[in-house]
Amino acid sequence: MKRKLLMLASAAALPLFATPAYADHHAEAPAAEAEMTEDQRLRALFAASDEDNLRRNPIMALFRGDMRYADRIGDFISDEYFDGERAAAEANLAALAEIDRSALSQTNQIAYDIFRLQQEENLRDVSPELMALTVVRPVNHFSGFHTFYPTFASGQGAAPFNTVEDYENNLSRHQDFITISDRSIERFRQGMESGVFESQLTIGRVVEQLDTQLAEEIADSPYFRPALNFPEGFSEEDQARLTNAYRESTQAIFDAYTRMRDFLRDEYLPVAREGVGLVHMRGGDVVYAQMVRDTTTLDLTPDFIHDLGLAEVARITRGFEEIRDEVGFEGTLQEFFEHIRTDPQFKPESREWLAEEYYRIGERVDQRISELFSTIPNSPLEIRAVEPFREATAAGGSYQPGTPDGSRPGVFYYNAYNLDERLTPGMETLYLHEAAPGHHFQISLAQENADLPNFMRFGGNTAYVEGWALYTETLGPELGIFTDPYQRFGHLNDEMLRAMRLVVDTGLHAKGWTREQAIQYMLDNSGMTNVEATSEVERYIAIPSQALAYKIGSLTIQALRAQAEEALGDNFDIRGFHEQVLDTGALPMAVLEDKIYDWIEANGGTRPGGIDLMAVHDYEVAGD
Repeated sequence: MKRKLLMLASAAALPLFATPAYADHHAEAPAAEAEMTEDQRLRALFAASDEDNLRRNPIMALFRGDMRYADRIGDFISDEYFDGERAAAEANLAALAEIDRSALSQTNQIAYDIFRLQQEENLRDVSPELMALTVVRPVNHFSGFHTFYPTFASGQGAAPFNTVEDYENNLSRHQDFITISDRSIERFRQGMESGVFESQLTIGRVVEQLDTQLAEEIADSPYFRPALNFPEGFSEEDQARLTNAYRESTQAIFDAYTRMRDFLRDEYLPVAREGVGLVHMRGGDVVYAQMVRDTTTLDLTPDFIHDLGLAEVARITRGFEEIRDEVGFEGTLQEFFEHIRTDPQFKPESREWLAEEYYRIGERVDQRISELFSTIPNSPLEIRAVEPFREATAAGGSYQPGTPDGSRPGVFYYNAYNLDERLTPGMETLYLHEAAPGHHFQISLAQENADLPNFMRFGGNTAYVEGWALYTETLGPELGIFTDPYQRFGHLNDEMLRAMRLVVDTGLHAKGWTREQAIQYMLDNSGMTNVEATSEVERYIAIPSQALAYKIGSLTIQALRAQAEEALGDNFDIRGFHEQVLDTGALPMAVLEDKIYDWIEANGGTRPGGIDLMAVHDYEVAGD
């Protein structure tokens, strides 16, 4: 399923990749069902469902540090796999219906609601109607194992390379990867027969990505890299045997890449659709509506989201104008944007300088973080540059979770590709979002909370995960940063990016905008460079609706905070609010709303009556 492959390929879905040491579920025989409380029955269902899910999706276990299935990636693309996912969701919903929700603890009532919503979403995603429109488009330049797997298998990703068995497990996983690659060709052919096509743009980018990897010598490939870095203690015999095996397996992967590249270039690309948005694809309106629902966790129409984006763009534009006047720039807003795009003072000095500056930002945040948060993650945080083989198409920043026990740190990746097109304003904002207190706090605190069921510790939804990270960008003044007006400009520029996403994503996929129209809109309304705007637009083309979740989630959290501050007055505790938002993992927006309202009531406040996203910033003109 395309959503599953995206989860594995994109850093935006990374919350599913983390993990605890596993308890032995069979160490003690469970109590007879008749003697179990409803809470116990619910947790038993969660444990059984999670264990079954790891068997069906073994790579998720590996990301958690569970090595029981470490010799497999999984299936993800066959009919049998989807049948298994459908059967699991149906069985989980049937078992859930036998549990009395009213008899559960407050936390377990939240867990019950989330589990039900997730299983219902899973069923919708594997319905024959949606699968006919999604499974036949298994790869694009943002969604596919060809972008995820090189780092994963290189020794620089989540897979361990400490023992001979680790090395042999990786060789075994290569076979799954090759199978998935070849099956993807079969799925594309099914789409060609049914008239459901990926776009020429996205497939062209995939061909470029494959060409780049195939241009490498085997000895320079990420797949061969583990054979260049054997741990101490490996015998000469094992090193020689594994070196030869890794050379052969890398060649086999190159052969699979060649088959995929040749098929896409010679057969698929000539017949792929020209229109970049889903509005140009048969059944695209159905797919987009479901994707909007999945990513925002709310029932919102593309038209409403488009108008909300226009209102946010207008508000943020006024903020740009205020900063332009503050720094004394004499010229139009467009000239101010161009000044920041082109003036050398706003370019990174070097890759080394970029790394050092992110370390300095992190130290400043660390000095004040306890003022806003009562719980700090145990998992360490590392700062790394994006690897050269993927930096040309990677986002400006991303986050890879560590393990709950801290044996693998969380990693904030920054992109140092083409420094002449990178801007220093916004570095503080990027750190807040991707590192602390953004993704690193939210993901780490959830997976370190052993009191939560695993699907809440390691699962999530984009509206919450990205909404939280975007919300944390607004905490800059409270954390003692954004003291420089140009960093405040960068903050507004990033906020504008998320607002423009509401306009551009819906424009592309519901209103028929062209790629060029979308790029120009972003250049006209922000200080983004052409490289940045192009990369963003091509991302929205590849993964429709994902970009909507940031602003929707952030506005929801901002609204809940404002309502809590108003309802509780002097009794409002920002550390307590953040604890409530974070301590039960990534919640659907409606579930988070109910939880915060319960907290307000428990602290003596009047329960609010709901959220109007259009009223969060009290827009002067909505939809202008």
